[in-house]
Amino acid sequence: MTNLAILCVDDERIILLSLRDQISKHFGDRYRYEFAESVEEAWEVIEELSGEGIKILIIVSDWLMPGIRGDEFLIEVHKRFPDIVTVLLSGQADEAAIERAKVHANLHAYIPKPWDEETLINIIKSGLEKFNE
Repeated sequence: MTNLAILCVDDERIILLSLRDQISKHFGDRYRYEFAESVEEAWEVIEELSGEGIKILIIVSDWLMPGIRGDEFLIEVHKRFPDIVTVLLSGQADEAAIERAKVHANLHAYIPKPWDEETLINIIKSGLEKFNE
């Protein structure tokens, strides 16, 4: 199994299933795919993967979730793991939140919901290119 991972965080299970299907269909078994339905669960996954020596390359996170907003989560991720590429996915994020994430989380991209598969895959591809430079 690969030691490179992509993590998706969204409080809606149907969104996570769509992300899983689209990402795994394109990238196959090149990466490990992890999914979390809350920020708390995402931190558990991050800690578990780090402990296993698995490197998270990209986190795709929803913005509007219970407890903590996606921009705040990605800012904290960037502080602790500055190499992880961050992507914000939302149908409701405001411009200020997107700008905060760009400035403080080194946001790679914002994807509005509903998204199209080609856009999602192209953004992930461009994020992965950062590791090949």
